[in-house]
Amino acid sequence: MVGGEGRKTKMESCLAVEREVERVLSKFSGLQDHSKKNLEDLISSIQSIQKELDEAPDEHEITPTQSLILMQTIRKIKEAISRMGQEHKDLHSTVSKVGKAVDRNFVTDFTSISQDSNLEDDNKRLLLNEVITEHFMRQGMLHIADALIEDANLEIAPDKKEPFLELHRILGALKQRDLAPALRWSEENRDRLNETRSSLEFKLHRLRFIDFLKKGPSHQLQALQYSRNFAAFADRHARDLQILMGSMLYLHQGIENSPYSHLLAPIYWDEICDVFTRDACTLLGMSVESPLSVSIRAGCLALPPLLNIRQVMQQRQVSGVWSSKEELPVEIDLGREYRYHSIFACPILRQQSTDTNPPMRLICGHVISRDALGKLSNNNKVKCPYCPVEQLPSDAKQVFF
Repeated sequence: MVGGEGRKTKMESCLAVEREVERVLSKFSGLQDHSKKNLEDLISSIQSIQKELDEAPDEHEITPTQSLILMQTIRKIKEAISRMGQEHKDLHSTVSKVGKAVDRNFVTDFTSISQDSNLEDDNKRLLLNEVITEHFMRQGMLHIADALIEDANLEIAPDKKEPFLELHRILGALKQRDLAPALRWSEENRDRLNETRSSLEFKLHRLRFIDFLKKGPSHQLQALQYSRNFAAFADRHARDLQILMGSMLYLHQGIENSPYSHLLAPIYWDEICDVFTRDACTLLGMSVESPLSVSIRAGCLALPPLLNIRQVMQQRQVSGVWSSKEELPVEIDLGREYRYHSIFACPILRQQSTDTNPPMRLICGHVISRDALGKLSNNNKVKCPYCPVEQLPSDAKQVFF
């Protein structure tokens, strides 16, 4: 790890950056406390003046003393705003020093582990642009996606953009606690949602029912009438329905003061956004998370090991080991979050299976690719690479995922 004044250890570099971060946190905490106190004082002064004016008769004119106090208060507010703006600018300069400290203490060359030739392939460049475009459409940034489509000469059908627009619109409504668009969508897609045993529609109706409960005894009849919507979910959500019906016993004293107060927790609104996103993506045949976001996070986790591997290879002069452009020289464990098994990878040849090279199950239960099966065949016999069982190549059965 190279620093500005010579070679530093990793610990020294980390401590140098940590000191800058601590300065930022300390300054931010001080600014927050100071701003909070100033705002509380100003609010108190304004409330006192407002109370004094409200107590005066309607035809009463402002006295010279009151006018002077108002002018002084306005001046204090302007001074406070100006001071807070200046302190905010000072905080920005402190934050920028953290970035400079990182650049000064951690000088890393990523070009040694990059494959620029990959972007020279028109098909790969096209796929990358499509992935970026899809990411922007997922975020509802359609104007940016349209600009990229035009600049990169992509051909994206209008009907492909519409589902993203609808998804973003419904999510926006849910975040504003508007259930109507999501309920319409779930009713239109009820059959497909039931095929996946989705609980989305039930949870949407539950939130609407809870909204009636929050309004108290005056909406008891509406709550009972709306409960008819739960008839279709009685088999799968019997326990939840018992809780909802039981909560009505406490309408007069208030649900918030009852054993059912947990029904009012805001976590249910966060949950419904996650459930809708997951189910909508399932119906659209998409992953819940943006592939671009997942790839970037995985790449950030893989960079440190790759840099260490490259450094060791250069020191031992074995750079030729990393000759393949399609795979890494070693396996990097990114954790369970980044493990996907929708495509079989042969443990022998370390290649993903394809239609022409499908996974094959040996009689002992171990699975390898068809190409590996052919390479391991010897005199019309195949010996499992994991156990001593021998068999005929024709005994292997193709596995379908």
